[in-house]
Amino acid sequence: MGALSQFFSHLYTISIIFFTLMALEVVILVRSITGLKPNSEKRVITTAQYLKLIDQKNPTVSYTKKKLRALRPHEATSECSVCLSEFEEGEKIRQLKCKHRFHKDCVDKWLQQYWATCPLCRTKVLSDDVVASYHRLRNQVEYDGSDEELIFLLSSLQGNNFHRFF
Repeated sequence: MGALSQFFSHLYTISIIFFTLMALEVVILVRSITGLKPNSEKRVITTAQYLKLIDQKNPTVSYTKKKLRALRPHEATSECSVCLSEFEEGEKIRQLKCKHRFHKDCVDKWLQQYWATCPLCRTKVLSDDVVASYHRLRNQVEYDGSDEELIFLLSSLQGNNFHRFF
């Protein structure tokens, strides 16, 4: 009785894989007939392009105590609010449009990981569409949209399941 149950279980698995492969073949056929391609019109921004846009909107400067006092004399803080360490002479700092200052590397890492807002006041550093384009790239998985790759993967799974009950 256990062998019969195992046989039907394998038969069910193979059937699912077969119908999935059949559905993928139909999708490929429809795409080739209609000329449709995967949704590649959405713009994607690389990390280098993203950092370049940040730098264009918020250029870096070398830190000097004299320059800090001249820019904002009423502000006594001379530390990065991301890493909480003091600015050192000659370090690259980035002042955002909201006038908050950070180590260049600290704020760039923040802007890459989060939604491009100031870590303190949440003022937008870049527009939403630019940020969405960058995060679209970061969220892509290894699968590049090739239907043939997916079919090959599923057929290899089918082969593995097929050999189990012989």
